[in-house]
Amino acid sequence: MNKDRMKIIFGAVLFASAWACAEGGVRTALFVAAYLLCGAEVLLKSVRHILRGDFLDENFLMALATAGAFAIGEYPEAAAVMLFYQTGEFFMDWAQDRSRRCVRALMDLKPQQVRVQEGGEWKEVAPEQVAAGTIFLVKPGERVPLDGVVLQGRAWTDASALTGESLPVEVSAGAEVLSGVISLDGALHMRALRPYAGSAVARILELVENAAAKKTPTERFITRFARYYTPVVVIAAVLCAVLPPLLVPQAQLKDWVYRALVFLVISCPCALVLSVPMGFFGGIGAAARRGVLLKGSGSLEALAHGEMMVFDKTGTLTTGHFAVSGIYPEEGFSAGKLLEWAAYAESTSNHPIAAAVCKAYGQGIDHARLGDVCEQAGCGVSVQVDGRKVFAGGAGGMGAEFKAPAGAQGTAVFVRVDGKYAGYITLSDQLKPDTPRAVAELKRAGFAKVVMLTGDRKSAAQAVAQQAGVDEFYAGLLPADKVARVEQLLKEKTPGRTLLFAGDGINDAPVLARADAGIAMGALGSDAAVEAADVVLTDDNPAKIPQAVRLSRFTLRVVKQNIWFSLGVKAVVLALGAAGVANLWEAVFADVGVSVLAVLNSLRPLAYKD
Repeated sequence: MNKDRMKIIFGAVLFASAWACAEGGVRTALFVAAYLLCGAEVLLKSVRHILRGDFLDENFLMALATAGAFAIGEYPEAAAVMLFYQTGEFFMDWAQDRSRRCVRALMDLKPQQVRVQEGGEWKEVAPEQVAAGTIFLVKPGERVPLDGVVLQGRAWTDASALTGESLPVEVSAGAEVLSGVISLDGALHMRALRPYAGSAVARILELVENAAAKKTPTERFITRFARYYTPVVVIAAVLCAVLPPLLVPQAQLKDWVYRALVFLVISCPCALVLSVPMGFFGGIGAAARRGVLLKGSGSLEALAHGEMMVFDKTGTLTTGHFAVSGIYPEEGFSAGKLLEWAAYAESTSNHPIAAAVCKAYGQGIDHARLGDVCEQAGCGVSVQVDGRKVFAGGAGGMGAEFKAPAGAQGTAVFVRVDGKYAGYITLSDQLKPDTPRAVAELKRAGFAKVVMLTGDRKSAAQAVAQQAGVDEFYAGLLPADKVARVEQLLKEKTPGRTLLFAGDGINDAPVLARADAGIAMGALGSDAAVEAADVVLTDDNPAKIPQAVRLSRFTLRVVKQNIWFSLGVKAVVLALGAAGVANLWEAVFADVGVSVLAVLNSLRPLAYKD
């Protein structure tokens, strides 16, 4: 950009010097010098495009218009066209650079080296050379280079580059940390969970780098429009120059040629061709800064047109981890003792429900108190605790005569002590803290229906649906059933609007691919889900979805503003130029001014505040 700036400065000096000179050869030479300095690149591009047979673009229009201006002796205006054109291009390049900055900032996430342990020493190697399971070290102030689990150390971490959230999070031994996170104040010894190619940073960079390559229907329309628009205006300009002198008495050829040149300068479609894709790119960059990765501008447009939102349950609306939600002892038994017996029984199992019960107990298990362990597949566990026979499990293991209490909603662990029913403990998959807010905001954003699909039992699904505030839920669904249900919902939506689906598991991949826009939970979601989705949330927070929808709608409004503003101004000035009211100076200001204003307007998504 420094080179372009100097070119404009010297061109302006030559142009001003020419104006200061009296009429004559020196004045003309200075105008020609200013023209060539500012316009040489345009002329060369025009010649190259003509040789390739692809010449109907803005470079051809500018070259043709200024050559015509020289032919009729309008040297100042020809030089002014190129000078102002280059000035406009400079501001547009500056604006483009601003729109790319937040995306380029993501490139800083990529680690240059990883400090690994070899032979008792720390050695720096390229991240691509590190295998899963390798021990590596992260020092205070450094980014975590690979997805890993903390083996030793404690530190406050900054994950804002990944998630958009500024609050630091404390991690210690056992915590999983994604690559790109910064260790603020402590050294961490970590074990790599996966190679660099599968890390969070690598996937983010790949998604962002590929995003700009995919065009939306709006962008494809602009490309087709420019392809037909340019030859039409060239033909119109030729007819404007030739027909009036032939058909209208006293019409001067020079006057109509001048009007045709004005017509050509105004007709350059730069504002549309540059500002529309830049507007989408600005929206993609702003979303990435907030932890929402869009795989292309088509994904942004699909979000903006969202009418129905469909969620998977486990891992999407909920955390995917069981926790004890209630303890209900029978008469003669205390809640504490009921939980203790259940924990001792479940300590012999590796089932997720068993782990949740033991976690709720919160005390160490004294295995010396245990004896005669007997696990009944699919029913529960029977053990001896302090000489007493304890059973913990499902209703099926309690005996044929047992009837589960009506209040035992969700997943329940029933406890029997020495053959006597002692009570039950309920467990549930915990709702994510931001889930109700996300659903409420989607409804406020105009979504006609918010639906939940799950393979879980109806009782568990109903509890989550009520807490989340969704409009409808469907339980007990296999992956094929989810696809069939989404197919039905797609038939119900308004034409031109979209259905969005958010999920995280391998079983969600078919539905993510079938929806108009699939949204994957990127931090905890499976590779298959991330691959099939159009949008990836880096921190699995469902509240990011309504934020992304609002940003997408704002971006689309900016793009449409640019389209209508550019076409409207050009239509007015084209008519004035053909009528002889607008001269070449006004044509230049109209073309360059509209382009600069449209491109600057495209920067607004980068400054969007939700």
